[in-house]
Parts: sequence; C-alpha cells; structure tokens
Amino acid sequence: MTASFSRRSAVLGLGGLGLGAVWPVGVARAADVATPGWPVKPITYVVPFTPGGSTDVIGRTLSQKLSEILGQPVVVDNKLGAAGAVGAGFVAKSKPDGYTLFGGTISTHAINASLYKNLPYDPVRDFEPVALVATLPNVLIVNPNLGVNSVAELVALLKKDPSKRYFASSGAGTSTHLAGEMLADLIGVPLTHVPYKGTPPAMMDVSAGQVPFMFDQMTAAVSLAQAGKLKLLAVTTPKRMALAPGLPTMMESGISNFQMSSWQAVYAPKGTPGPIVQRLNAEIVKILKMPDVIAKLTDQLGMDIVGSSPEELATFMKSEITRWADLVKKSGATAS
Repeated sequence: MTASFSRRSAVLGLGGLGLGAVWPVGVARAADVATPGWPVKPITYVVPFTPGGSTDVIGRTLSQKLSEILGQPVVVDNKLGAAGAVGAGFVAKSKPDGYTLFGGTISTHAINASLYKNLPYDPVRDFEPVALVATLPNVLIVNPNLGVNSVAELVALLKKDPSKRYFASSGAGTSTHLAGEMLADLIGVPLTHVPYKGTPPAMMDVSAGQVPFMFDQMTAAVSLAQAGKLKLLAVTTPKRMALAPGLPTMMESGISNFQMSSWQAVYAPKGTPGPIVQRLNAEIVKILKMPDVIAKLTDQLGMDIVGSSPEELATFMKSEITRWADLVKKSGATAS
C-alpha cells in the first residue's frame, strides 16, 4: 500500500504547536487540591503496548513515582492489541473512580479514530485528559547488513531491488506504520507494510534481517544500535536530537517535508472526579521536573518533556485527530 500524501500534508512536526518545551501549567498545586479518601487502594496504569517500548517506559517511570507520592501501589498492566485499541477500550469501560489510568499515545487518541471502522471507544467522549507527558521523534532504522549508510543509499536500494521493499512497524495504524507509508509516497516507490504486535518483536526481526527496515522511537532502538544490531539513519523531526546530534533529519537527508513526532499522554476514564484529575496532573507535572526523570526521558531516551494541563491536552488531542484523519484517508490505510 502506498500513501498519496501531498507535500503540505506530509508535514507533521509539532513545532508550530509550541511543544518543544515544558508548557506552563495553570493548575492548582497538589497540596491545594482536595481529594479526601483517595487513594485508599492500588491504582492500575494500563499500557496498551508491549513492555520495553516508549509507552511502557513512561508508564513504569510515572507509576513508580506516583506510588511513592500517593502512598499506594500504581501497578502497570500491559493490555495489548490493535494499535492500543484493546487497552483503550478496556479503560474506556472502567469505573471512573481514580483507580484506573491509561498511557495514551498518538495511535490510541489520534490515528485510531479514523483508521478503525469499529473502534471500541471514543478518544474524546470516553476519556478524561490528564497530561501530555512527552513528544518524541521516530528514527529510520535498518538492518546493519543491508549495506546502506544513509537515507539516500536506502532510497537507491529500494528503487533498484523490489525484494527490499518491506518495512516493519509496531502495528497497523501506528505512527511508525504511517511513517513508512509517507516515505513510500515521497520517494515514489511502493512499499509493503509488515505489522507486528509491538515494537520489540518488530525490531528483533529487523535486527535479524527478516525485514529490511522500519521507523520507531529512539527509546527502543538505542540499546540494539549500541550493540551493533541495528543502524540508525535519520530522525523524523525538523531538528536533530540532542541525544544523537550526529544523526541527520530526514529532510537533511533529501526527503523534503518529512516531519513526524509521536507523543505520549495520560488519561483516565470519562467521569473521573475533577479533583482527582487535577491532583494527578499536578503530581505528574511535578514528577516530570525531577532531575532523575529528566535524565532518563530526555538525556537517555531522547524525549521532549511537555507536562501540559488537562485542558491543553484536550485541545491538542482534538487537533491531532483532525490532522491524522486527513493523512489516514490519503494513505488508504484501514483496520477492522
């Protein structure tokens, strides 16, 4: 399947939305928010993807800190399937009492809204936005034995050899899937999508040479790249990453207007009491300013920490749903 993105619609950077740094948060401090009697039991933090990916890393980082702050265990529960739709559907039907949280992403709360014909939830109607946690670039990743050392060399190989025109992703409808579709359109070469159930198995097959290349977050690629099992060619953001300043952008590599950023957020079921949502937001924003968290998410994993208010996340999410609806339609991508 080859996308047919226009040059204008291919620009997916978040720079115009002012998401490059921590947002000012106009919420009350945690100490000022009244949440009597909560929490009195463990909280479940649902991660809709496999362990080891960026959503899981953020979920476990926040859960550990929230457990310490709230005085109750915050337990990560990985509920996989359908580009996060299985986990999102579960949370959407959960009791809105403050004891279920959800690690939402660009897939679950933007792309899926237009990709799936029978989505088991509504990203706007069924959730209370809590906080936009971070944005992060995708990186173009290839098997080290593919014989390419740049985006230009990969493009040349794809144009020459049809047997290499396959790309992996963490699942149908994810930003990593549509990044491949975008590349196919911009270079004018049909590519075949090979979806996996999460990032780790996809990356393992790319490192093993089963699939030539993929796009995914730096989070999961770092260790395999350092071990020489993967090769990183470029980042999808408009600017280079501080984590890997030697890695060029896709645009610097000759793919005009190729910009894309993924994002991570926290949600609760619709109807969760406002004071609990505000308390969670205040604590999460506080956590995101902790030096050890900044070191892990930014310095080690290349994420750009945001820390928005619930209202800012709601506005941003709606704009992203509109943006991705157009792109999904142009790509022809669908999922049942």
